[in-house]
Amino acid sequence: MPFEPVPRDRLFFFRFPDLLSPHPAPARDWQLPRRLHTPDPMSDSASSAPSSLYETLVLLTRASTDVVLITLVDALGSTPQDTGAKMLVTRAGRYCGTVGGGKVEAQAIAHAQQLLAPDSPDFGRPRFVTWTLKTDVGMTCGGSVKLYFEPHISPAAQWSIAIFGAGHVSQALLRVLLPLRCGLTVCDSRPEWLEQLPKAAHLRSVHHAQPAELVPSLPDRTFLLCMTKGHTTDRPILERALRERTFPFIGVIGSAAKAAVLRRELLAAGLSPDQANRFHCPVGLPFGSNDPHEIALSIAAQLLSERDRLHSANASTLHLQGTAD
Repeated sequence: MPFEPVPRDRLFFFRFPDLLSPHPAPARDWQLPRRLHTPDPMSDSASSAPSSLYETLVLLTRASTDVVLITLVDALGSTPQDTGAKMLVTRAGRYCGTVGGGKVEAQAIAHAQQLLAPDSPDFGRPRFVTWTLKTDVGMTCGGSVKLYFEPHISPAAQWSIAIFGAGHVSQALLRVLLPLRCGLTVCDSRPEWLEQLPKAAHLRSVHHAQPAELVPSLPDRTFLLCMTKGHTTDRPILERALRERTFPFIGVIGSAAKAAVLRRELLAAGLSPDQANRFHCPVGLPFGSNDPHEIALSIAAQLLSERDRLHSANASTLHLQGTAD
């Protein structure tokens, strides 16, 4: 199934700047329709229903619903739809629009859902796909179609980061992470520190007297950082994260001496040696000084390195599985 990766400078739909924003604004007074329908023009709801596929796309992205916009950019020979046809696909399947129905549309929906699968190496990646209808799709038509798949993935779905502690390093780290496509959660028992956090649609602040209680509710693929006011407040969070979850990355701010104390206490609490060793402390790559901003840069660098390493490892595993099949 041939495809052409899409260079960044060829991404289009420049007429719709809201769609290109990496951090869509939160939904306001409107409600996302459960399914599209043609409203009665005389009904009260007619004026609030989306009037175009693009408006529907905006509503979906603002509601943090992951979706792929499929556009038929070229059609040669006998094809079931004309150039310019569009369709929206969510994880549940076709949402609205059409690129021709039948086998072409079914294959396009399946391909779009693959781009929406978090465990797929193609997750969230836009691309062109060219299919010969007879050989690639199994139709009797002699034509071919070229489709553009444009995923719109919510930041939290792409990369979830949970930071426990809203102190000086966390405040500096957030300024580095906020421009990235990630969903950020900051939890602290001190409301005065949470009040100093910057405001952003993809940043959630949580005030909790017992921050460790938040651990069970975090997404499975979350990168977790323990950066609270000290060792005694870090340990309950770390213990629950290691005992109850299998997060891909856990980092703790501090020294090698602190790491040794934490591991000794975790073993005494009944964790296995493997569990007690499954965190990074000191968190961050070994460069820079103890200035909070330099520490923040070293932590951000490690987060990005680990994210890319895990992505490459997952892609290699899936490739090997596909070869074996």
